Amino acid sequence: MPFRVPVKTAFAAAVAAVVLASCAEPPPVIAPPPPPAAPVVSLSPKMVELASAYRYYMVRSTSITPDFADGAGVARSLQTGASYEPQQLVRGAIAYSAVVALQDKAFVDGARVYAKDPVQRKQIAYEIMKDPAYAVGISGSASAAGLIVAALGSDAQKLYDQGKAVKQAAYDIQKQPWSKTEVAGRDARLAGAKSLSASAMLGDVAETARLQQASTGISSLGLSAGAAAPPYTPTVVRGLAIAALAALGEANDANAEHLMALTNEPNIGMCAATSKLNLYQCLAVARPNYEDVFCLGQHAMMDTGRCMIRAAGLPEPYEARYVPDAKTIAKGMPTKKPAPKKGRKKS
Repeated sequence: MPFRVPVKTAFAAAVAAVVLASCAEPPPVIAPPPPPAAPVVSLSPKMVELASAYRYYMVRSTSITPDFADGAGVARSLQTGASYEPQQLVRGAIAYSAVVALQDKAFVDGARVYAKDPVQRKQIAYEIMKDPAYAVGISGSASAAGLIVAALGSDAQKLYDQGKAVKQAAYDIQKQPWSKTEVAGRDARLAGAKSLSASAMLGDVAETARLQQASTGISSLGLSAGAAAPPYTPTVVRGLAIAALAALGEANDANAEHLMALTNEPNIGMCAATSKLNLYQCLAVARPNYEDVFCLGQHAMMDTGRCMIRAAGLPEPYEARYVPDAKTIAKGMPTKKPAPKKGRKKS
């Protein structure tokens, strides 16, 4: 005869099982892994080096003064003024513009909004690389652009103004006998200027470190300027684009090829290259020392400064053209014959 458990006993056992189950610890809850942290603001060392080389040239060339005392001093200043490769100078100006834009907290914060989500970050970076003007739509771009315009424009205007003073010295020093003597080694100094123009520029070590720290927010360049409304020049736009990529954490060496493409600005590059060609032509025909001073002031400094003023988007300096007066004409200066008026036959 099978053994039967009393109903009351079975019910009590079931209740006890439920109670025991409720007292047991719940299974551990496994939390999902935290999302990866947004990459830090960083700029490729290659960009910083380009920016440093640009600054090194601008600091040295704007330090050229018009107080020449001998041909050796002219030669040294000419070497300084000619020591830039046109395309690298423009690339350096754009790279420096990026470092400058990174000084603007509003712009950096505006770009960092998109850095948290990996998918969105990559998409924004792609859009900027495809079209640099995309960075203009980021919050804070107007104030960052204002900093770029002021920084580039200040360097460029100083170079132009110093060049103008040097050019004037070409006339002033003609009272000094040494200025009228022929330049020593004319062919060699022209070849030297061409060699300098084809050589890569290097930056100052201390300046490179300063710009590197400024690009990451460790230190400040101490710049200030008002906001600038668009449209902006390609130089300013490309500086903003590289800065935005740095704020997103996408301006690293892995994207070096895309970053270098963003530093290509053919219009200003052509302007700088033309300045160099004019310098070569001037040096090719210059003989006395004072003519070398003219070449330095006009073509190595003023023309280059004008190109960079254009890059910043500021009004270019006005240069009055020489118009001979009546006394000069009376002395025998050749003049163009006036064009015949329409409706009249030539006599």
